[in-house]
Amino acid sequence: MRFAICNEVFGPRQSLEDWRHICHFVASCGYQGIEVAPFTFAENVNDIDDAQRRVLKNIAQENNLTIVALHWLLVSPPGLHLHTRDKVLRRRTRDHLASLIDFACDLGAGIMVLGSHHQRHLEDADFAGAWQRTGEVFNSLTPILSERNVTLCPEALPPPDCDFIQRASEAAQLVEEINHPNVRLMLDAKSLSAEVQPPLQTIRELGWGIAHFHANDANRRAPGYGETDFHAIATALREVDYQNWVSVEPFDYWPDPHTLTRETLKYLRGAFAL
Repeated sequence: MRFAICNEVFGPRQSLEDWRHICHFVASCGYQGIEVAPFTFAENVNDIDDAQRRVLKNIAQENNLTIVALHWLLVSPPGLHLHTRDKVLRRRTRDHLASLIDFACDLGAGIMVLGSHHQRHLEDADFAGAWQRTGEVFNSLTPILSERNVTLCPEALPPPDCDFIQRASEAAQLVEEINHPNVRLMLDAKSLSAEVQPPLQTIRELGWGIAHFHANDANRRAPGYGETDFHAIATALREVDYQNWVSVEPFDYWPDPHTLTRETLKYLRGAFAL
């Protein structure tokens, strides 16, 4: 199992020099990968030119890190919405996702995690319409995903954070309906902990589709700083022969970014018996 950590742990805005220090520190702790929230580099990914993209990738490579994924895809620029009835806005959101696919490919990141709960809230409780329009957006992106060798993963987000695709089974249903090799499933430990059945049972049921895994505690902190049983999660991931990245994504950075980065990797290595 390979471990990564998400870069926004170290701040919401990052210069190239910040990125250099972050990559050096993450690598020194023993991580093999780092995951990127695009808004940490620019409000609009189209403002990150080719030269900057090469530098970002090169800095990671110089530190023997793989940029494994993008997440928080629709946080910026403001106003995006995945399945809005507004055709112009929905097209703008779709085009932004297409730009992110190019960005992911340029960085060497093979995964894009589509969470962004505010940008997918239901309009007038129209679940059926939202589902149909989300499928249309995903289907329109599959040729670009194939061309750029990037996999798009819808993320289940439980209430009260989100009211659309709240359960892993719903995310899996969307993946099955799209039925494309570049649309797969990601699971998140915090979100799994909010479901009725234990996380290990969901992992076992959906192991066929998992392309990425986020590690965080039910209390929103990093693994090892709460009660979530990552030994059981590790067992279930091994049972389904999951061999991709486990990426640390806390929302509460207690006790501080540098301490949690070091200590969480030690904890995960113990949980996964590595």
